[in-house]
Amino acid sequence: MSATPRSPAGAARLVDRVFKVRELAILLVFLVMIALTQVGNSAFLSEQGVKDLLLNATILVLVATGQALVVITRNVDLSVGSTLGISAFAAGDHLQGGGGSLTAIGLAVALGVGCGLLNGALVSLGQVPALVVTLGTLYVIRGIDSMWVGPRQITAADLPGGYVDFGSGGVHAVPWLALIALAVLVTVAYYLRHFVGGRELYALGSNPEAARLAGIFVRGRILLAYTVCGALAGLAGALYLARFGNVDSATGTGYELTVVSAVVVGGVAFTGGSGSVYGAALGALLLTSVNSVLPALGVSSVWVMAINGVLLVLAIAVDRVVALRVTEALKKRAASNRRRGRHG
Repeated sequence: MSATPRSPAGAARLVDRVFKVRELAILLVFLVMIALTQVGNSAFLSEQGVKDLLLNATILVLVATGQALVVITRNVDLSVGSTLGISAFAAGDHLQGGGGSLTAIGLAVALGVGCGLLNGALVSLGQVPALVVTLGTLYVIRGIDSMWVGPRQITAADLPGGYVDFGSGGVHAVPWLALIALAVLVTVAYYLRHFVGGRELYALGSNPEAARLAGIFVRGRILLAYTVCGALAGLAGALYLARFGNVDSATGTGYELTVVSAVVVGGVAFTGGSGSVYGAALGALLLTSVNSVLPALGVSSVWVMAINGVLLVLAIAVDRVVALRVTEALKKRAASNRRRGRHG
């Protein structure tokens, strides 16, 4: 009978191994793509080229990290683009009025937290489907942003020089913004792996009813995931302002689809309960790199959306195949454990 209690741990290890392999596969595709581009364009991996590559990925990595938390709980946040846009303008408006840089970043994050709390409350407490809630808040936040911003536009000339310089500065080829994104990524990944609350997010995504019966505070965990997602979208808005120095009422429009694509391509199952923020970050890096690779190879940028769509469809197909094979492997392992238990 001793074999039976070990089966849940064995199943968890099996799932972990599967998704580690998927993340390594994404990394391999990325490295091969970069290597082939370097062969075709020797200036691609220059110091400035690497810096641009990392800067282009930074904003998407941050938002994808937050989105991954929500998707792991078997939900989604379609309002992240609108949250990023309104947070970016709030930070810019504060700086334009003579406010400090740290206060502007704090304001953007606080605004993001507010949007996340609203989404989380409606989904967890109101029991409204996440797709419906966040599609609604996408338009509500965008509408408020449009009324507030109007025809105004904030440019780099309206911002403190130090803030804009920070957005493009760094240590050699590594931008400051990329280091911030990396710190956030590692912190969230550590929480998911080593804290009870992080593991409970996976349990909730795998089987919400079982998680509820096991005593997990389901509503609180969903609220937490949405709040962190909103906070990271707000932080991304502040960094977007530093990176581009240009914000208007259209900032962030359509960004939510790119974020969801990055998360799914990165191996975070849309059905919840599996994947990692590292995978989501790799997905974001892969998608943004496509935008840099095509022009470097002289390919028209009109192919970018088509390639992103192909990657998304392939990711969903792979996710389905992996899910079926993992389920089959777990069933065989459980049957084997039961046979050993009877004979033991």
